[in-house]
Amino acid sequence: MNFLPNRLRNWLDERRMTAIDLPIWLIGMAVAFAWFAPFVWMVSTSLKYPSDVMTQDIEWLPHRVTLNNYIKVFDYPIVRWGLNSIIQAVTSTALSVLFGAMAGYALARLRFPGRDALFAIFLASLMIPTEVSIIPMLLGVIKLGWASSYQALILPTIGNVFSVYIFRQFFLSFPKEIEEAARVDGAGPLRLFFLIALPLARAPAIAATVILFTLNWNNFLWPLLVTFDESMKTLPVGIAAFTPVVGTHTQLEGFSVAMAAVTILSVPSLLLFFFLQRYFIQGISQGSLKQ
Repeated sequence: MNFLPNRLRNWLDERRMTAIDLPIWLIGMAVAFAWFAPFVWMVSTSLKYPSDVMTQDIEWLPHRVTLNNYIKVFDYPIVRWGLNSIIQAVTSTALSVLFGAMAGYALARLRFPGRDALFAIFLASLMIPTEVSIIPMLLGVIKLGWASSYQALILPTIGNVFSVYIFRQFFLSFPKEIEEAARVDGAGPLRLFFLIALPLARAPAIAATVILFTLNWNNFLWPLLVTFDESMKTLPVGIAAFTPVVGTHTQLEGFSVAMAAVTILSVPSLLLFFFLQRYFIQGISQGSLKQ
């Protein structure tokens, strides 16, 4: 590192980095900027006047700000759509995490014939396109009379293989001494799981919660197909109405309103991640990456 300027060398020392780490850090920052730039553009556009959206000069920050786009969004029943999304996303995520933990614990700690084959089938199901199963599932929901209902929005989403995978990887390294001590005290499988194993799986539970909540909150195709009433739409389905119609005189005016609606949609997922990011990274490293 002697060939580096003193100022840069001190900067690397403060961050416990070497000269080899510098190109990796620069690539990582470039990727982070590429990810963050569309978000900044979305928020910026949502605060612009419609006439300022399409300009010759690129304006990352609006030279004049308006909140009229957000006011226009609330002219629609967005509160009702948001309530439907909260009920659907929170309930689906809670059930997915609970059942994923139970399945992951069974596949990691219990001994039964075909255990590894069952887990292989779970993983293989990830390769089946959603379009293959969604039409039969929709026909079944309609025949049951569940169309435009909360059970139709929630029940098909509570089985998530990714949740099972995270918990299985965590429970594979669960200390046997804890289980043996609990069995000596007379704990059965259910008591051992709910009172000992599940409370200790906080990190993978939070990681699974963040991932599954984001997936359920942004779920579009299934709620679009299964909801026929305006009052049962979820937020992603409802804000699709703000998409500008290409080729019409309202196309330019619609961009700023659409960006305001999408900004509102992104807020819950971002807040959840920011509050739980410490445990999320810990859960991913301890659970899904552990062999």
